[in-house]
Amino acid sequence: MCHGENGNGKGDLVSDMQLSLKDLRNPDTLKDKTDGEIYTLIHNGKDKMPPEGDRAKPDELWNLVIYVRSFAKK
Repeated sequence: MCHGENGNGKGDLVSDMQLSLKDLRNPDTLKDKTDGEIYTLIHNGKDKMPPEGDRAKPDELWNLVIYVRSFAKK
């Protein structure tokens, strides 16, 4: 909804919520982030990004980390 189907940062809610999201397809976007930092970001949320928190199990959150990292490899 936010980051787009392919991670380009142009999902459906971006204009509605007046967001400016980084392109996750660009390898430089997350190059300085560890997997643990991405996990924490997904778990806790940040700014207008809501947390996944208790809605997802730890294994599901780690799968999201892998999924997010995969955008830059396409």
